[in-house]
Amino acid sequence: MERDTETALARRLMAGEPEAFDRFTEHFRTRIFHYSLLMCGHREDAEEVAQDALLKVFENLDQLREPERVRAWVFQIAKNACLMKRRKSVFAPTQEVSLDAETHPGDNGHKLEIADPAGLADRQFLQSELRDALYRAIREVPPQYRSVILLRDVEELSTQETAQILDLTEDVVKTRLHRARLAVRRKLQEYLPAGEKAIALYS
Repeated sequence: MERDTETALARRLMAGEPEAFDRFTEHFRTRIFHYSLLMCGHREDAEEVAQDALLKVFENLDQLREPERVRAWVFQIAKNACLMKRRKSVFAPTQEVSLDAETHPGDNGHKLEIADPAGLADRQFLQSELRDALYRAIREVPPQYRSVILLRDVEELSTQETAQILDLTEDVVKTRLHRARLAVRRKLQEYLPAGEKAIALYS
């Protein structure tokens, strides 16, 4: 339903409806900000990326050919804005780390899911703790893998869309996603030593 809403918003925006501008901005600004915060690691950079990306979206709206692919199109722009900011940012890391050797026997790399903590004593606290641990784990994955897991598992874009956005082959996307999920899973197990019940894997 959310993708249908985005498509309808894109069509209304392309048709020049004034109220569509505010609704489109409200819908995508938070998504771009969270993506940029996890990619850049700093609120100041993420705020600038969100602003720059939305400005580019509106400046280049005539280039959107398929409204039903608006989310992928927006995140293509957000990815480019984030890369530009990382190159210029004082917070950018001096070197990147690879996960190429980060595989362990028995790891299956399935998508991570935070299980519903219903029935536990303090549900709200646990949900917050799990969310914070998940975001922290994602932030510690090297950027080339982090971008894949954010687009595939957080923004729920397809492998094909992710490959197009990141200018990768679909096989590379699948490989990086596998390694990113393994890395996040291990980080979560470090951060939540008593929380194995809260970490579920599914195929």
